[in-house]
Amino acid sequence: MSSPLIERLTTELGYPRVDTESLNEFLDAHAHSVLFFAGDPAKYPEANDVAVVLPELVRHFAGRLAPALVADEDEARLQALYGFESWPALVFLRGREYLGSICRIRDWSDYLQTIEALLQGPPKRPPSVGIPVVSA
Repeated sequence: MSSPLIERLTTELGYPRVDTESLNEFLDAHAHSVLFFAGDPAKYPEANDVAVVLPELVRHFAGRLAPALVADEDEARLQALYGFESWPALVFLRGREYLGSICRIRDWSDYLQTIEALLQGPPKRPPSVGIPVVSA
């Protein structure tokens, strides 16, 4: 299920809707991408807030982020691939390499600092769902 604010991303702003079949083609076409995992806005009302903020983030990082909306039917499958735990989520990638994610709505300054650090930083291994990552 979606909402008018989420649908606006594809209908008015032209963001592509990616699924498991089209994801790699989308990622290969862009240096940096942000995938929006909205979830069901009835269950996760913050999805509408993120849908409003995302175009502003894309505008702020002009030309540095290619946005896409993840298709409803493939959100769970792709969520398992990227390992975030809260909805809605923005997942940042460099090509096919995972950079990190931001879950739920945040303050504008938090978005700007976190996204800049992700874009500048090295790729990481996505967190595993249910398995804590232990570092040496």
